[in-house]
Amino acid sequence: MIISDVSIKRPVFATMLMVALVVLGIIGYKRLAIDEYPDITYPIVVTQTAYPGASPEVVMRELSKPIEEALNTVQGIKEVTSTSLEGSSLVRLQFNLDVNVIAAQQEVSTKVARIRRQLPPNIEDPIVLRFDPNDRPIISVAMTSAERPLRELSDIATEVIKTRFESIPGVGGANISGAATRQIQIQLDADAMRAYNIAPPVVIAALERENREVPAGRVRRNGREQLIRVTGRVVDPARFADITLTVRNGAPVRISDVATVVDGSAEQRSAAFVGRTPAVAIEVQKIAGSNTVEVADRVREMMAELERTLPADVKLSVIRDDSQRIRDSLESVQHELILGAVLCIVIIYFFLNSWRSTIITGLALPISLISSFFVMWAFDFTLNTMTLLALSLAIGLLIDDAIVVRENIVRHLEMGKDHEHAASEGTSEIGLAVFATTMAVVAVFFPVAFMGGMIGKIFFQFGVTVAFAVLVSLFVSFTLDPMLSSVWHDPEVDKHNQAALRASRNPIRRVAFAFNDWFERVADRYPAGLAWALGNRVIVLGAALMTVVASVMLVPKLGFTWMPDVDGSEFNVNYRVAPGSAIDYTIGRGQEIAKLLEKRPEVVSTYLNIGGGFRGSPSGGSVAVKLVPKNQRTLSQAEVQTMLRPMLMKIPGVRPNITGTPTIFGGYRQPIEVKVQGPEPTRLKLAAAEVLKTMSTVTGIAEPNSSDDGEIPQLDVQVDREQAWAAGLGIGTIASTLQPLFTGQRATRWEDPQGYSHDVVVIYPDSLRRSSDDVAELPVPGSGIDSRTGLTTTIPLGSVATIRAGVGPQAIERSSLERQVSISAGVLPGFGVGDVAAKVKVALDSMGLPAGYRAVFGGDVQNLNETKGYVGEALILAVVFIYLILASLFGSFLQPLAIMLSLPLSFIGVAIALLATKGSLNVMTMIGIIMLLGLVTKNGILLVDFANQRRAEGDDVRTALLAAGRVRLRPIIMTTVAMIAGMLPLAFALGAGAEQRAPMGRAVIGGLITSTLLTLFVVPSVYSLLDDLVIALRKRFASPAQRPVPTAMPAPVAGD
Repeated sequence: MIISDVSIKRPVFATMLMVALVVLGIIGYKRLAIDEYPDITYPIVVTQTAYPGASPEVVMRELSKPIEEALNTVQGIKEVTSTSLEGSSLVRLQFNLDVNVIAAQQEVSTKVARIRRQLPPNIEDPIVLRFDPNDRPIISVAMTSAERPLRELSDIATEVIKTRFESIPGVGGANISGAATRQIQIQLDADAMRAYNIAPPVVIAALERENREVPAGRVRRNGREQLIRVTGRVVDPARFADITLTVRNGAPVRISDVATVVDGSAEQRSAAFVGRTPAVAIEVQKIAGSNTVEVADRVREMMAELERTLPADVKLSVIRDDSQRIRDSLESVQHELILGAVLCIVIIYFFLNSWRSTIITGLALPISLISSFFVMWAFDFTLNTMTLLALSLAIGLLIDDAIVVRENIVRHLEMGKDHEHAASEGTSEIGLAVFATTMAVVAVFFPVAFMGGMIGKIFFQFGVTVAFAVLVSLFVSFTLDPMLSSVWHDPEVDKHNQAALRASRNPIRRVAFAFNDWFERVADRYPAGLAWALGNRVIVLGAALMTVVASVMLVPKLGFTWMPDVDGSEFNVNYRVAPGSAIDYTIGRGQEIAKLLEKRPEVVSTYLNIGGGFRGSPSGGSVAVKLVPKNQRTLSQAEVQTMLRPMLMKIPGVRPNITGTPTIFGGYRQPIEVKVQGPEPTRLKLAAAEVLKTMSTVTGIAEPNSSDDGEIPQLDVQVDREQAWAAGLGIGTIASTLQPLFTGQRATRWEDPQGYSHDVVVIYPDSLRRSSDDVAELPVPGSGIDSRTGLTTTIPLGSVATIRAGVGPQAIERSSLERQVSISAGVLPGFGVGDVAAKVKVALDSMGLPAGYRAVFGGDVQNLNETKGYVGEALILAVVFIYLILASLFGSFLQPLAIMLSLPLSFIGVAIALLATKGSLNVMTMIGIIMLLGLVTKNGILLVDFANQRRAEGDDVRTALLAAGRVRLRPIIMTTVAMIAGMLPLAFALGAGAEQRAPMGRAVIGGLITSTLLTLFVVPSVYSLLDDLVIALRKRFASPAQRPVPTAMPAPVAGD
């Protein structure tokens, strides 16, 4: 082999190549950012629009629906959904994966701007954003004080802490939750307004007009210029009371005559509590691509700096820190990687029984691993769970090639060859087999890297990292291994030294010799077993077929799920109360939940958040629960959640549900989601209620909930058009009068001495917004003129309208341009998401929905179904690629079939391993099965390659297979055991987040064990069958001249 011969003749050159790989790897490692998962661009664009005071029906009709219809023509759209809430609209566009999301966002912005004039004039400008799960806060800080009011804490948070946090490099923004926002309120006096005959629009116009600073040009004098500006901006909030509204009989009517100026807080729509203490939460987001751990560390450093300057009673505490979970998870994977590497080295030593051989072989590990960091940096990857998982899984793979090459070189040394010839000839002899096994592994990881769907994006870095690391290990095996074998002579391989070595008192060496003696005795018995298999090929193939059938029969017992549950020592208890509930009631229910949770010894702390986020509502909240680290408690997170569920259901007036630890694979919502869609709202609600009832009866379902929370109470103002027309009033005039009085209308903004702006809002005081009578007494400006004053008359609203109590929806969802109600549910421990979803589907099919209505699965169920298809495609591609590679290398169409028949033999091991560990078929185990395709072909390749060499030297098929089995048994078992040892730490799930990774390791280990044991007998049997088939076909189709002349049969060999 050219590359190995060059390395043997130029050892310095080969050494410098290895040094270059290591140096490049170290450079790449130092430049890698650290994150929990790969930074993925999600093909989702959302349009957010605020419409203060508007009901969900109005928001849907005047905002969501027009925006949906305008955006439905954007190219590449997969799905359009919208949610209309009180005062806000959210339109969500999901694009196909091949769409450029940045260009799509620009197109969406253009289309929204084009229809802006068709939307209500008093909405806030729509905001178009790209959805990114990395936008969720990486660290949340709570500020509390036992002495200061919430308003003062809010000012400190807004003016000091938020500003300082946002100045930190890598921080993209800081959002405040639970604050009492400062607001200057102009609280109107209804009696005074009627007495002075002044309508609310007059007050709003005066505030806007008088609180200004207007440039008026410039003057030039003596070669200098001076700017002229009219400084009318109000400096002290109390001075708003002095603004003149109008003049009556020569006397000014000021705001103080008809209203009270209150320097207070905006109406509370959100709240935060750490335990029982009110708090202001600051949630810090990072810039995409920045190092999460570094950003979190900088935030903590800033916290320490701030605490030295803040008042003594103000305390800052971290309530949630993703960087800690990332640290723990990455540290766990690193420990698995190091421990796996150590176990591999130990296995190599016991098989090779030589420290020098172990070092020569083991050097492939650090070089391959370190150099992988360079390609990770070159491809703009991060040091995350997926890339480190790839390296930890590849531990056994990276050393496989070196093991096989070194073992073959040692075999040639034992034949009596000198080191240089043994290194050259041993590498050349095994070169094709090693190259074929590596290409087979690469062939299965490229389909993994380029799978379709979101799962392909998540595993792209995983597949590329493993493929590159394996290619580097191949290069090292063909260069460093033979070079060191030729220049670094190993006296332990010399047979003349064996007696002295065996006499050594070193206990490790004595154990190694004992192990080797035992293995040789077992290996000597293998040819007899193989000879029996070759003589009973039908029995062997029948047994192999039975294992495949058994594995298929075991699949239903395993169950399907999207991802295994993670014990991240944190979860959320989300809850909802009756629609229309005041925020004080929601706080009370939330504190009752927190009190119940804190009674559990496993709970460290709770954080109650109400009304946070864009979709936040005062009638819903969540309690973030932090548990004791899992190695310090007796119950798992799932067991704690199971115990809490019945307790939470006993709290009156609350509908709770539990969600797990959020990751890139989900966890922030319940796994099962059924979307009930249809045209007519009333029938849709009835259909959704039936679906909810049916789902509640399915075994394994936990906490089913509907997005239809029920109706919220409201007052309907029904205008008598004839009376209104007679009074000179229109619907628009009445609406424009009511809106500012009940929701509050911002008239202007006031800037405090620190430069922060606050809203100046015109509103009625709470005492005048309690009943329908208050609404009926509101003065509305008419079209008539008061003959006494010459001013526009005002009339009570009740004279032109009827105010009645009514109800309306709390939220309206739409999908594909029609209404929908979402039913979500969790899954009890011990049940697979796929299995429970299948039961739900059967139940819904038997229930039957009205014509025009349908139920569609979403959430984790949709992800699981899509992933099955993408993994199936990757599986087929992997098999095709393996066949193409093997057929090309062996120059045969049939021999690769003998090797590839070992692929299904691993399935029985996978099924048994998962059953024994109470696992399920999920994304990780599916990827593990694909990975097995490349691993199990290795054994067959080693056997077939050596058998072909012996046949080329003149041996018959049976003799060649028996010789190949005996010679190749050691490298086959050695590489298999090394791979298993490398994955054992992963399979034991010892560290943080290991519950998600462990099923992959367990599946691979189980598959390796069974496929290796079965391959040793099945592949030779199939090989000989295919060879007989070829001979029979040649005889059948050969011309008479080509048919061989019959010869005497050779004498039987002993043992045949």
